[in-house]
Amino acid sequence: MATLRNAIGSLVALAGVVAVVWSPFRPWYGDRRGKDYLVVDLFRADGVTGDHARLTGSLFAPVLITALVTLMGLVLRSRLLVGLTGLVILALTVLWAVRQGQAAGSLTVGARGEGLNTGVATAAVGGAVLLLAALVMPGRRPRHADAFAPAPIPEPPPGAYDAAPEPPPGAYAPYSDPSSTRGGPGSYDDPQAPYDTQPLPSPPSATPPPWPAPPPDTR
Repeated sequence: MATLRNAIGSLVALAGVVAVVWSPFRPWYGDRRGKDYLVVDLFRADGVTGDHARLTGSLFAPVLITALVTLMGLVLRSRLLVGLTGLVILALTVLWAVRQGQAAGSLTVGARGEGLNTGVATAAVGGAVLLLAALVMPGRRPRHADAFAPAPIPEPPPGAYDAAPEPPPGAYAPYSDPSSTRGGPGSYDDPQAPYDTQPLPSPPSATPPPWPAPPPDTR
């Protein structure tokens, strides 16, 4: 069950990574794509500017780093890393929306793509998918949990509990009652019986013999 959940969570996380990496190449606001925004514009008090950014200094840089951390989390089966990357993408999208609203005065969604566009939606969906993958994955089991796990009980070999075979005829001598077979073969009185069947000698009597009478007086 855990292996199946890991497989499903990994596939969901990979779908989120693809959406997140693809989002900077889609238009975010109007016709301006995500890779055209400077990363430093997210921390300006007056909002984003119209300066054109290079690829390494645009929103693509933090998105790429987040995607690599997500892949590392999948290799390590870490729910924490996958969940954190989803939160980072959502926080990045919200922060960009705040700075874009400060620069434009308001955020709009136009039917002709004049406002918020598909790139923002793709990034937000990718972050939500990463959070969903972190919930689906069971995570990696800690090693110390196996130290206290009970040892598996080995299964008995086939036929261990089958009925024991009966001994061949004559393997054991039949029991005979000594009281009913006095002097017969196999009894305690049989002189040819083995030593372990001979009766033990009677212990000496504990009563002392009588003292001899004194001789008669002939005087």
